[in-house]
Amino acid sequence: MREKTCCFTGHRHIPEETYQQVKKKLEQTIKKLYNSGIIYYGAGGALGFDCLAAETVLRLRENYPKLRLILVLPCKDQTRGWKAEDKNKYEEIRQRADKAVYTSEIYATGCMHKRNRHLVDCSSVCVCYQTQPRGGTAYTVNYARAHGLAIFNMA
Repeated sequence: MREKTCCFTGHRHIPEETYQQVKKKLEQTIKKLYNSGIIYYGAGGALGFDCLAAETVLRLRENYPKLRLILVLPCKDQTRGWKAEDKNKYEEIRQRADKAVYTSEIYATGCMHKRNRHLVDCSSVCVCYQTQPRGGTAYTVNYARAHGLAIFNMA
């Protein structure tokens, strides 16, 4: 299954002036991967790129019925402290996903890294939105690279 799986990782903020370009490139990349046999797509449920990627998979699933969205979530209380509109978007994605996996019950130090490693460990491809050399996204992309995943950066 790993050879048919792609994970997503990216920053929580995508600048407005590049958002449409990133969205279009992401859609094209998912279509190419799908045509090469990648049908499972893992997203971490964070705001920003994770949500964009999940929404793109859900939208494409209408025309590519074998596409599957798997949410790999760090904890059940991930949305604690989020704005109501962000919680609503998250819930809609979670309800439409094909599967949701929690890597921890409650938020604890390291649960985000645990989620990110799980995403990478179950994938052969990593589609990312990385513009900075440090932080959670950089950690995950470096981890993916070290584990031999093909990397596609939408930035």
